[in-house]
Amino acid sequence: MLDGDLYAFQDLLSEDEAAVVRRVRDFLEAEVVPIANDHWQRSDFPHHLIKRYAELEIAGREGSSLLNGWLALEMARADASMATFYGVHAGLAMGSITMCGSPEQQQRWLPAMASFDRVGAFALTEPTGGSDVAAGLRTTARREGDEWVLDGAKRWIGNATFADLVVVWARDVEDNQVKGFVVRGDAPGFVATKIENKIALRTVQNADITLTGVRVPEADRLQNANSFKDTAKVLRQTRSGVAWEAVGVMLAAYEIALNYAKEREQFGRPIAKFQLVQDLLVRMLGNVTGSLGMCVRLAQLQDAGKYRDEHSALAKAYCTTRMREVAGWARELLAGNGIVLDYDIGRFVADAEALYSYEGTREINTLIVGRAVTGQSAFV
Repeated sequence: MLDGDLYAFQDLLSEDEAAVVRRVRDFLEAEVVPIANDHWQRSDFPHHLIKRYAELEIAGREGSSLLNGWLALEMARADASMATFYGVHAGLAMGSITMCGSPEQQQRWLPAMASFDRVGAFALTEPTGGSDVAAGLRTTARREGDEWVLDGAKRWIGNATFADLVVVWARDVEDNQVKGFVVRGDAPGFVATKIENKIALRTVQNADITLTGVRVPEADRLQNANSFKDTAKVLRQTRSGVAWEAVGVMLAAYEIALNYAKEREQFGRPIAKFQLVQDLLVRMLGNVTGSLGMCVRLAQLQDAGKYRDEHSALAKAYCTTRMREVAGWARELLAGNGIVLDYDIGRFVADAEALYSYEGTREINTLIVGRAVTGQSAFV
């Protein structure tokens, strides 16, 4: 059991699911954690790990929402950057094809993506459009016979510098509806340029993308993506994954702080013996426990078919807010040692800022929940 799982939520996993979690946790602790700080500091992606992820046989497999959420937690507890890599590939990219692709398209792309022979990316956000992308999407798609011509720009696209397949969302100039296209990473007119100087998720290879007359066959247009409502279905699913990732970051921060408090001595005793330190640890544990309980219930609603937009929106907004608090308190407990990578917490503090913002800001997710509970939309 994890130190931060005070209420033993992990016991809700079946024996088979728990075995998968243990296998993934062992892999992460053996192969990801030891190299995480080095790659983060150098803003370099560990490409050698891609096939190791394939060997875990977890991408695209059928499983409960609780198991899938817990795996997101485990990955973020090890390294939020690698959790993001996996979430983009298996959640956003594969999820788009699963939810919006035809059976033929699913068969054509998903097996190779499940084995990581093909890595995916998801291109929605634009240089001038983030929260308003539903109405403000500027990338265009123009049909010419059996092909589509894409023009525009995307920003903050994870995995894009090395992805084989990129799900690009563009507005059809004919009917003004947002549609999805699977674009090859080596397609003429497609250029992905790595974004430099990030202070968070530095291992993730985010890119600026330009699309200049990129031609995509009609066969590569996602056949069941015909408006932004279809895009939103994907985001609803992956937004819950970010809530789980936030819990993983919280767990890592709490564990780092707890272990440090037991070992660090001041005034002739471990600082864990001081009341104010215990108060800080318990506040952290409360955030972890409350957020984990919310995510577990969210998973149960998903599996029961009772899952709505406001459920994932509230979880994402709440858990990422609590995550920032926990990471900050852990950094506070470590004092000066909290600002160097040697003690790991500095990486989690920085990465928490990215998780707080992506997949919908707190404000946008708040308005989604507010609309649901009042019946009134406050969106501009």
